[in-house]
Amino acid sequence: MKQRATAVTAWEALFRAQVSVMRRLGADFPIDNISFTEYDVLFTLSRRSDRRLRMRDLNNDILLTQPSVSRLIDRLTARGLVAKLPDPDDARGIVVELTDEGFELFRRAAVGHVRSINERVGSVLDEEELETLTRLCDKLRAGVAAPSTSTR
Repeated sequence: MKQRATAVTAWEALFRAQVSVMRRLGADFPIDNISFTEYDVLFTLSRRSDRRLRMRDLNNDILLTQPSVSRLIDRLTARGLVAKLPDPDDARGIVVELTDEGFELFRRAAVGHVRSINERVGSVLDEEELETLTRLCDKLRAGVAAPSTSTR
């Protein structure tokens, strides 16, 4: 029973820290012509060596519902920041590709965003704590993605 209470307390701490940090980073976001969510899409695509991702895989990495991601991609496509291409492996699928213009906008935003992250997170936690936080978050994300083994 104690582990359940500790898990809830840990979740609350993680959730509230995430909300606080995200609000501050959103308020500090350095560029007016791109939203925090649009930046997240450009960031996700920029991390791929070919700057492309299938739409369904992009849906797994972005904190929006599938219809919202589709509308967001349509807006980014209309602005020339991404391109929608047919998926060569699935005729029903779409591949989203970061354009050069989108990559340049991402890079301009990233400079200020990284500075803000360092001010808001890096100034609060030391190097060892940052490494521990990364390791714990990666472990938690991998564990949540795995099929549940609990029996309730």
